[in-house]
Formats: sequence, structure tokens, C-alpha cells
Amino acid sequence: MTADTARATGTTGGGTARWAPGDHILWRYRGNATDRIHICRPVTVVQDSPELLAVWLAPGTTCVRPQLLDGTPVHREPLATRYTRPRRPARCEWLGTGVLKLARPAEPWSVWLFWEPGWTFKNWYVNLEEPLRRWSGGVDSEDHFLDIAVYRDRTWEWKDEDEFAQAQRAGLMSSEQAERVRAAGDAAVELISAWRTPFPDGWEHWRPDPSWTVPPLPADWDRMSVHSGP
Repeated sequence: MTADTARATGTTGGGTARWAPGDHILWRYRGNATDRIHICRPVTVVQDSPELLAVWLAPGTTCVRPQLLDGTPVHREPLATRYTRPRRPARCEWLGTGVLKLARPAEPWSVWLFWEPGWTFKNWYVNLEEPLRRWSGGVDSEDHFLDIAVYRDRTWEWKDEDEFAQAQRAGLMSSEQAERVRAAGDAAVELISAWRTPFPDGWEHWRPDPSWTVPPLPADWDRMSVHSGP
């Protein structure tokens, strides 16, 4: 089932309805301080239960991400102007070995797993974000800049603290929201230190079904309806 099919049939939106392994959905992010979607990644459902949504972002997937009007990738723009220069959404191909994303209901982060070529596990990555909102074709969130890298020896480090600070200076995040995000990060660090779910659960040994196809990017990726859900 594709995201378009799920949207048309209404089989996965709201209530207790769940997606099945192999379904194609969209994992999207709104721009900060706006309601407009500016990141969209078609993904394949691995597991969808009341406790966990797990999805696979396959190599070669056509995604959408913001770039500057002159085509400069956002991460290459100097930090002082990274969040003030005008942007536009642009299609891109997801490079690398793919990413497994894990999210639990109401948690203000998702945990991503990365591998080196040949399926050598690299690390976990805690992406601090708004708790996911489900809708018929996927899930939506808002990225909160600050992240945590977690390694196989159980060590960890903060990532993108400079972007987190700059986003506040640029007015993309209030001081109150920043405090909530930092508190969420501290809670995630407690989870890591105690080595609780999902870190001891063996997801680093997971592999995608070889029959799965790469999900397409719908033409209306930014206009598809959003509904609150679990």
C-alpha cells in the first residue's frame, strides 16, 4: 500500500488503525515557526504498534529538503545567515546506506540507526523533535535542532548545539521552547545512561525485506491532509 492508497482508502488514519509492514508512508517536518512542510521523506513501514512506529528510509529515495534560492545546501551556508536567507523546497536523493527510524507515541524524539557499507553498524542518533502526529498518509513533526549521537560502547555526545543556539537567535525558537527541548534532551540522556528501549533491543541487527521497493514521492507531498491522531 502506498501513501496515496492509504490516503484514498482511509485505512490508516487516526483511531487505532495501523499500517502494515511494507506500507509506504511519508515522514515529514514542518519548518520552524511556520506550518508549511519543508522536509518530506517517503519511507517503508517496518512495524506499527501502540508502542512503536519503525520505518525504513531506503538508499536512493527521492526526498524533499530546503535549500537556499541560489541552490546552496542549507548546511553549507554560514551559521550566522543559515536561518535567515530565503529558502525553497528542492528534490534530492537520499544517499548512503539508509536509515531505520524508531519513534514511540508522545516521545519528543525519534531514534535513528545508521550503518556503514556492508551493514556494519555505525551508531544511533536521537533526533529531538515534536512528538509525531499521525495522519492517513504518514506522520508529521517539527525538528528541534539539538541531537544526540550514541555509540556502540554506550558513550554519547550532543550534536548541533551551535545550530540550536543560532535558531534561538534567529527567532525560530522561543526561550521557553528551547528550555523544553533541552529538558527533552536531558530525559533522552537518562534513557541512554540506563540503556533502556530502544538501545538494547537488537535493532542494529535488523535488515529490510529484499522484496521491498523504494517508495515514490507523491506529487502533492506538501498538500496532503494532516489529521491529529495517536
